[in-house]
Amino acid sequence: MSLSTAEKVKTSSYFSNISANQAMWGGIGFSTLFTVLIWALDYRLDAIELLPDTGAAWYKWKLPEASFITRFSAWGSYTLHQVLIWGLIYQAQKSKLKYSKGLHPVNVAALVINAVFIFWHLIQTHVWYDGLAQDVSVFSSQWSVIILLVAVLLMENQRRGLFFGKKVGFLKETGRVVRKYHGYVFSWGIIYTFWFHPMEGEWQHLIGFFYMFLLMIQSSLFFTQTHVNKYWMIVQEVTVTIHGTMVAYIHGQAWPMFLFGFLGLFIITQMHGLGLKKGIRWFFAGLYVAGIVLVYSQRGWDRLDEILRISIGELIMVFMLAAIVWVLMKGWSLGSRVFGYSGKI
Repeated sequence: MSLSTAEKVKTSSYFSNISANQAMWGGIGFSTLFTVLIWALDYRLDAIELLPDTGAAWYKWKLPEASFITRFSAWGSYTLHQVLIWGLIYQAQKSKLKYSKGLHPVNVAALVINAVFIFWHLIQTHVWYDGLAQDVSVFSSQWSVIILLVAVLLMENQRRGLFFGKKVGFLKETGRVVRKYHGYVFSWGIIYTFWFHPMEGEWQHLIGFFYMFLLMIQSSLFFTQTHVNKYWMIVQEVTVTIHGTMVAYIHGQAWPMFLFGFLGLFIITQMHGLGLKKGIRWFFAGLYVAGIVLVYSQRGWDRLDEILRISIGELIMVFMLAAIVWVLMKGWSLGSRVFGYSGKI
């Protein structure tokens, strides 16, 4: 049954009275409690036998032998989740919504859909266990998040700059295109990674799922002022530092590479969008250098190159992503002249 115009106005007015900030804090509370729930129920998964871990390219948390139903439960759930969220993003853009302090109906729908699938993924894990990891490389999950983080750097270039507050002018147009379509790419990265992993209660999974929940909150609040709040946005970027560092530490890997690599991006790029005074920025930079001296005076200066791998790598990928987007833009422009379709990419 379709809503009448009066009913739509009434519904929209009702949702607009709900603060997006309230939804954000409510979502953080929900994320915290649900992460605890995953941990509390983890004992029920102890009976599942997994193959031994054989290295970085191997993902341990998948059934030794998959079946049709285990695959269908994961891929079917992912596909439905993905299509529903993409549909809401399309509807929001088609409606040309304005940024507001309150929630639009599509925001409420996105929050509800994500919450439902979060609950469903927990049930699916305890019944069938497997995620998408059964059929795709572990690196695909990692790269989906990397693409998301790199795209943020490209989009934010026009606001905070890329190198110590300095903007890269020729990235403006590609950044505009990424900003226009980023919702579809980001929701893919988030939801794909979310369904890649079973809801295990080990620390690396708990931290990862909590981070995914935060990203789902952010992606659900499109066209609200909270979505573009610079402090809330920086939380999304910096939280990966905690996740990456702790996962590397748990696995006995080069945790300083992740800690100082991601913090290096904060010093080079991210903190310059917060409106901090010069003295505070120098203070953060000093803490960063002091941390490096403290760790590598014991770890060995011959390993200092570790701190550059993530920060420099992501900054280089910003230009690579911009180049790909530029090629797509030129291809669209050429196609519009050849085939006669219109519309700016």
